[in-house]
Parts: sequence; C-alpha cells; structure tokens
Amino acid sequence: MASILIIEDDPKQLKLYARALRDYRLICVATATDALKALSEAKPDLIILDNILAAGERGVDFLPRLKNAAAHVPIILISGTLKIREQLAALQGPHSAHFTLDKPVDLDELDRTVEIALTECGFAEMVASLQSLERAEKIESSEPDRRFTERLARQYELLKCLRGKEERPNISGLARTYNVARKTIIRDLQDMIRRGQLPAAVYTEWQQEPPEE
Repeated sequence: MASILIIEDDPKQLKLYARALRDYRLICVATATDALKALSEAKPDLIILDNILAAGERGVDFLPRLKNAAAHVPIILISGTLKIREQLAALQGPHSAHFTLDKPVDLDELDRTVEIALTECGFAEMVASLQSLERAEKIESSEPDRRFTERLARQYELLKCLRGKEERPNISGLARTYNVARKTIIRDLQDMIRRGQLPAAVYTEWQQEPPEE
C-alpha cells in the first residue's frame, strides 16, 4: 500500500479523497507548512497538493520547498483557480509539479494520474535518468558509477514490491531473486528506511551493520 501525503484544508474534499483513494495510506495536513514538518519525519510515495490552503497559503508558492524536501516524490497539484498560464508555469522548471488537475476533481482521472505518478514518476525517473546518462556517455562507466545505478534500479524494484508493507520481508528470497548477497538486500533496505521510503518495521535492525555471511 503506497502512502500519499494530502495537503488540503477542505473537509469535504478530504472525504472525497478518502473514498477515491481507499487503497492507499493517506496522511492529511491542512497547510504546506505542516506538510514540510511531515516530510522531515517520513517521505510519502506521492504528494497531492491543493493550491488554496489554510492560513492563507498557496500551494504553488511552496512547490520549491516541497521539492527541496523530497525531490524524488511526485506531486499532483489540485486547483480550481489557476489559469492555464499558471498551470503551465507550475509544470515547468526544476521545482515543478508532475501533474495539475482541475476542481471539481474527476475521480477516474485522479485514479489514473495517481497510478502513473506512483509507477512512472519520481524515483523511477531518477533511475531512468541515470541509466540514460550511462548510455549517452558511449564509454564504459566506472565500476562505482555502474554499481550505484544498479543499486538504485534494484531499490526501485524492491520499493514497488515492499511498498506499504510493514512485516519483515524474506531477505533470502529477495537475494535469490536479484542474484545478490543477503547483505546487499539488507543494505538496500537500510538505504530506503533512511530515506523514509520504507518504515523501520520492515527491518528493525536497520541501524546495525549487516551480519557477515
């Protein structure tokens, strides 16, 4: 079950999201300021950001800070007030949202957009960019660079497999699946827990050195 941070102050809209996104774990806050605090504690898999928020905040004004706090987390911006030019601006540049949706939100469109954002954006984009960069170099990548890209690609596949789960995974089984040592899988889990992509309950010994094999 993927986690979604919803930044929205309208109770009616939150009830709508609760029904439409019942297959996801939802964390709801009323302001972008509160969202930044939440991001400092754990990283969600997706952010849904309303533009008009409590305390007079505008979601678009917080895009740079949200992206700085969690650059790998895709953002869907929801608004009933942004004009076309403003929507385009929100989708451009290094601190942009991935998608904008108009209010009233079409639930089928929301469901499709959430699915695309979770499977093809954010962390997946980062892995794809690194792989593309290696191919564009047209020369043999250094061993450390190649191993770094392979590790991130493996961690992305692990994240898709373990997302939303809190029970301990079968580390030996995962090691066989990815043809790596158990120690490598443990380090992958530690990396993702440190980044807030997985809960610590997945591997409670994550702060310890992996056992020797």
